[in-house]
Amino acid sequence: MTEVNLRHAVRALVLDEADRLLLCRFVLPDPSGQIVVWAAPGGGVAPGETLLGALRRELDEEVGLAVTGDPPHVWHQEVLDPGMSRGYDGIVNDYFLVRTASFTPRGTLADDELAAENIHGIRWWPLREVVEYGGPDLFSPRDLGTPLTALVRGGVPVRPVPLGL
Repeated sequence: MTEVNLRHAVRALVLDEADRLLLCRFVLPDPSGQIVVWAAPGGGVAPGETLLGALRRELDEEVGLAVTGDPPHVWHQEVLDPGMSRGYDGIVNDYFLVRTASFTPRGTLADDELAAENIHGIRWWPLREVVEYGGPDLFSPRDLGTPLTALVRGGVPVRPVPLGL
């Protein structure tokens, strides 16, 4: 049996008091030019690091948010696709819900360090804009509006909701 090499990452669904979602704008190289994907802040889990430890580190680095307590684990995503992350056979993303007052995102990473991670912008998205978006950019997960609406309206699930691509 062949062992599958998956990239394990954590992501934060950072929602403010108006249920706006904080997303990072990833510009990814593609044979046809580039692909723009809006995704929740977060990133890879280092060897020996816990999911919540990685989440706290990534949020501090990317958006400057200090997380206290243990936010609930709300979504789990596994995608087997070698094109998802260079050097891996696919990805595993664990999403945590972080409620906070609105703030101006500015993490500890400099702009060139963010660019090295393919991040070229961060903004707050109202739920309605995510649901109704018809532009050329993508979301991760692709149908972000559906599980996000369910989370905002239905609250924290009993166990993490499995997501597709």
